[in-house]
Amino acid sequence: MVRGMLAYVWPKENKMIRDRVMLSLSLLFGAKIMNVTVPFLFKYAVDEVNAATVTSTGDALLGMATVPQAIGTTAFSLLLGYGIARATAAAFNELRNAVFAKVAQHSIRKLACNVFIHLHNLDLAFHLSRQTGALSKTIDRGSRAINFVLSAMVFNIVPTIFELALVCSILGLKGGLAFTGLALNCVAVYALFTLAITQWRTQFRVHMNRAENEAGNKAIDSLINYETVKYFNNEKYELEKYDMSLKKYETASLKTASSLALLNFGQHAIFSGGLSIIMIMAANQIAQGHMTVGDLVMVNGLLFQLSIPLGFLGSVYREVRQALIDMQTMFTLMTVQSRIQEKASAPPLRLSAATAEIEFRDVSFKYINGKPIFTGLGFRIPPGRKIGIVGGSGSGKSTMVRMLFRFFEPQSGQILVAGQDIKGVDLASLRKAIAIVPQDCVLFHDTIFHNLHYGDLSKSKEQVYEASKLAELHDSVLTWPKGYDTQVGERGLKLSGGEKQRVAIARAILKDSPIIVFDEATSSLDSLTEHAILQALKAATKGRTSICIAHRLSTVADADEILVLENGTISERGTHDQLLAKSGSLYNRLWEKQNKDGIRPV
Repeated sequence: MVRGMLAYVWPKENKMIRDRVMLSLSLLFGAKIMNVTVPFLFKYAVDEVNAATVTSTGDALLGMATVPQAIGTTAFSLLLGYGIARATAAAFNELRNAVFAKVAQHSIRKLACNVFIHLHNLDLAFHLSRQTGALSKTIDRGSRAINFVLSAMVFNIVPTIFELALVCSILGLKGGLAFTGLALNCVAVYALFTLAITQWRTQFRVHMNRAENEAGNKAIDSLINYETVKYFNNEKYELEKYDMSLKKYETASLKTASSLALLNFGQHAIFSGGLSIIMIMAANQIAQGHMTVGDLVMVNGLLFQLSIPLGFLGSVYREVRQALIDMQTMFTLMTVQSRIQEKASAPPLRLSAATAEIEFRDVSFKYINGKPIFTGLGFRIPPGRKIGIVGGSGSGKSTMVRMLFRFFEPQSGQILVAGQDIKGVDLASLRKAIAIVPQDCVLFHDTIFHNLHYGDLSKSKEQVYEASKLAELHDSVLTWPKGYDTQVGERGLKLSGGEKQRVAIARAILKDSPIIVFDEATSSLDSLTEHAILQALKAATKGRTSICIAHRLSTVADADEILVLENGTISERGTHDQLLAKSGSLYNRLWEKQNKDGIRPV
């Protein structure tokens, strides 16, 4: 993860970012040098004031009246320099933060975009098994942790080591090896204590994150399924589940807070003890005449100055450990590889309406071992033909469409479009060549126009309206108060099932692809609307290759050929009349059952 982070801090392709990092580091080291200068200026100022005080006292005792103007001016200059040095160090630090902010935000944006596009590039199997709430929490925590980790790596660890070396050298020169040894021992004990306690605390943070993921996932899942909760009066049950997750989070959070208090107290106790001992040593040196009062002030100032980054370094290590835990899942996501791999420099699919042929050649597929969906499935759809696909629930009708889009790949066999194996062509060109009306149309939480336009964002408003008219939606939208600017709600919940289905149909028409797939395209429509839309679709699909998957056999009665799926393969095929003529066939039985239940062809 650290190596990955450094790639964002020092990008090879962006010189401006690298220059900003160098300027930030220069300002940082300038601030450190000014910080070390501050105690020296204070020492000389104290010595000057002390000398002036002693001289004035001696002169007074001797009855001499003098005005120590030169000494007063020196002390004044040193104290003024002390203030300027502190202000300059603070200015360097703030300027460094301002300069580095661009680097941090650029890195966060770049990494967030990489995670986002990587998630979109993962196969459907990953997204079918993901938990949206937990995934959202993971990315949110990971993104927030990036800025802290970047700043810590660049501004805290190495510069603090530099400042420690500088302070220890000065202490050695001024007070001898004993001062240096004590300072180093204090830092060593401080570091070991911090490492040990932080390592112990890590388990609590892991448990806290896991509980937070669980709580977030339960909350989002429950809110997404609001209607289901209300239908079955299970609000109390959902609350209890959510509260159980929050209790786990509360327990882990209390342990995290308690162990943090222990860590902070231990750090302060260690440093305060070291500071007290070194001050006693300095006082003894003054008593022996080897050091001045200014030296005592300087030693105190140096150690106190060191305690700030060192104390921060302790918290930095603690927070970096926690941040890396927060980021671990996000970075682990980046290592997940899609099962659907595109060949390097794969050629685009060469396709037109006249060549839009589809062929499944001896295809076998299963989601899980021991439960095959297709076994040696084979059929061919000539260009410009309408093919109906029917069968019982779980027979693999929708799976066939997913495989055509290459969301899943067969364990054996080939799927060809225009004579080209879809494994060897560019995925974007393959999916652009196919328009679909899915069985479950989920819409974006945006306007009805945006959801219609999403079929092809390059099309004009007039073309969007024309597609809406073909889908029998336009007149209905015009009666709404805000018309095409009406918000559809999350997942399109403000629209009826029939309205959502018409949006899906309009999007497919707008995409204007050589191949169109209708997966239960009219299942949520009433018979009158279905009849009108089928007539419109007949015109829209003229000259195009179309696949119509349906439970209602009336929807596919006009197909050029109907394929009946059963037990993972095609058991029957033919036109509507041919299949009805086969007494006892599955298609015949389904037709009779639907007619008996009152479902009539439109």
